[in-house]
Amino acid sequence: MLQITNLIKHFTNAKAVDGISFSASRGKILGLIGPNGAGKTTTIRILLNILSQDSGEVLLDGIPWNPEMRNRVGYLPEERGLYQKNKIVDVMLYLASLKGVEPKEGRIKIYDWLKRFDMLNVAKKKVEELSKGNQQKIQFITALLHDPEFIILDEPFSGLDPVNQLLLKDILQELKSSGKLILFSTHQMETAEKLCDEICMINKGKVCLSGTLKEVKSNFKSNTIKIEFDGNGQILNQLDFIKSVNLYENSAECELNTPIDPKNIISVLNQNLSLRKIEFVEPSLETIFLQIVKSSSEAVQ
Repeated sequence: MLQITNLIKHFTNAKAVDGISFSASRGKILGLIGPNGAGKTTTIRILLNILSQDSGEVLLDGIPWNPEMRNRVGYLPEERGLYQKNKIVDVMLYLASLKGVEPKEGRIKIYDWLKRFDMLNVAKKKVEELSKGNQQKIQFITALLHDPEFIILDEPFSGLDPVNQLLLKDILQELKSSGKLILFSTHQMETAEKLCDEICMINKGKVCLSGTLKEVKSNFKSNTIKIEFDGNGQILNQLDFIKSVNLYENSAECELNTPIDPKNIISVLNQNLSLRKIEFVEPSLETIFLQIVKSSSEAVQ
């Protein structure tokens, strides 16, 4: 188990991490979520011993975090970290060797992974010849070559098309089933909701929500409707009984101000839109996220 307790980190003019605490267990995926600049990456860099915290404790299986634990961790950074002018297999072998993987073993694993990602044809190419998505896949593979027990993924789906996103999700489920401890950092709420067992939401350096998705949503019960329609959905922002709207292409998730008879809702909506479907739903993680960020911004003002 990973345990983070009251983590604090100051930079020159700001407190980037302000008393963050959470835990993550093996065989589960923990989503570390929040807006850009929330403190997610700083927290991850502390976990990796790249940065030192000002105070607080990081424990892995009850042992204080130290540099000797690095080989137990696989890390996929958000930024590209591959040597662009070198051949792909050479780069992967080199990075694997830094984690103690012997060349013969590493080469076998590399080609097995490349085959799974349908990338055997690029093995002898230079990194700079690959697309953004293929470079992301190479970095993901490299993070796993030493069979780490603790995996940290920072925006792992960046640059991937839907087919490869699905493949990556399948692989993460396999890693989870094998007992890996997985920390998944993202600001994509829909992905986090589908993939994570538990979430820790950070905003302005503080934990503002944590727990299982069920627990989190139970704390944000609201009068929420999801509708599908034809017409201009912008009209929803002008209706008095709607508190907030997440508007998509021909659909919307709306939080109501007060409980209202569904028949009245349907009647009003049909006056303004061609309503195809309406249902009362629990708020999505994205709706909760937007509500928290908005409330935080209004409090500062």
